[in-house]
Amino acid sequence: MNSVITCALPLRLVMSDECLLPVPADLRYDTADPYAVHADFHTGAEQPVTWVFAREVLAEGLHRPAGTADVQIWPSHSLGQKVVCISLESQEGRALLHAPARSLEAFLKRAEAAVPPGTEHEYLDIDQELSALLAEG
Repeated sequence: MNSVITCALPLRLVMSDECLLPVPADLRYDTADPYAVHADFHTGAEQPVTWVFAREVLAEGLHRPAGTADVQIWPSHSLGQKVVCISLESQEGRALLHAPARSLEAFLKRAEAAVPPGTEHEYLDIDQELSALLAEG
């Protein structure tokens, strides 16, 4: 049976050293998609902006720089608190976000309890995934 883990995450968009704007986000981890974390960023538009991260990269970013190119994640401090910096880059531009480290860590612990790291392959239905890929082509 699949389970879904969610978390409301109060992010801050870094505009400058002195200016941080709130950007609410919802994280979602679904055991049916065990390698990924889906993030919906609520920017004020009708629909949220959705990014998908590798769970492993997000977890590694809690402790050291992780990711490449369009997604980079690393630990830091802001306003005297531990944060996780998330840098996102697309054709529309670049955004630097600060996530509260404790909240992100708690979310990832719940995801890891549902699907321990290294066991993700046990939660995939390969036949279903292959059928979906062939249907797209």
